Amino acid sequence: MRITKEGRTHEAVKHVGGEYVRGDVHTKGIESVWAVMKRGMHGVYRHADRKHMGRYVNEFTFRLNQGNVSRHTTERLDSFVDAVAGKRLIFEALTR
Repeated sequence: MRITKEGRTHEAVKHVGGEYVRGDVHTKGIESVWAVMKRGMHGVYRHADRKHMGRYVNEFTFRLNQGNVSRHTTERLDSFVDAVAGKRLIFEALTR
């Protein structure tokens, strides 16, 4: 199934119809992403409040995108510092 929206193409497989892979279209990649996030949530945070779920997803997105082990750790830390420089999250805004 191919869906075009806002200039982007999204392809999907129909598990109900017995289709699990079609060329490069499959769900293995996203299933891996969710598995890593699930392990991280249970292993690191132990409890996650729904109202902060977007922040957790953003963190694991960053980890996934910056996790290239061929890059030196200091390079990855530099990209983290660049991403958060000038941004503040104060306790009151966090607990609202």
